[in-house]
Amino acid sequence: MNRIRTVCVFCGSSSGAKPEHMEDATSLGRALAEAGVGLVYGGGNIGLMGAVARATLTAGGHVTGVIPRFLVEREVMLADVHELVVTEDMHERKRVMFDRSDAFVALPGGIGTLEELVEQMTWAQLGRHEKPILVANLHDFWTPLLTLLEHMSSEGFLRPGLEAPHVVATRVEDILPTLEAALPFVQDLADDAEPVAPVEQL
Repeated sequence: MNRIRTVCVFCGSSSGAKPEHMEDATSLGRALAEAGVGLVYGGGNIGLMGAVARATLTAGGHVTGVIPRFLVEREVMLADVHELVVTEDMHERKRVMFDRSDAFVALPGGIGTLEELVEQMTWAQLGRHEKPILVANLHDFWTPLLTLLEHMSSEGFLRPGLEAPHVVATRVEDILPTLEAALPFVQDLADDAEPVAPVEQL
């Protein structure tokens, strides 16, 4: 039985230069639905966002879209989702996505995807949550970021006990098992701690 009920997927509103990215997004959406895990995502109908949402829906999965009002037209809001939350701004969007999710996955994407991923790492680093964060390093997309994190550590800017907590998967089929495997440690921490809501801005 899955302990993870919902996964927030951060990913690009573009399709990317490689067709493999769209294929991976579709495969992840299908895998979520088949595992009975709900998708929480940015609400758009284009790029990788649209691909993962449509694949989840097609396979019978539950989808929650969260999109700020000013992006409704720009990202071509997907109206077929089970639940659509239109927020007033990006801060509210990220807070709603956090509240609705048990774990986070970063597929390939641009600056927005990077910002969402790093913000969750920062909140976890500061002890604001213990939800698993997975970097889907498919086709080595996130290798430069992972290298940078190692560099930060070697340079003394990610000190022991203050690392940016995350796990990594290099294949779509490993994403959910890796998240599930990350939960025991997370749950052990959470058992002795009062739940703390994330701050709006850091």
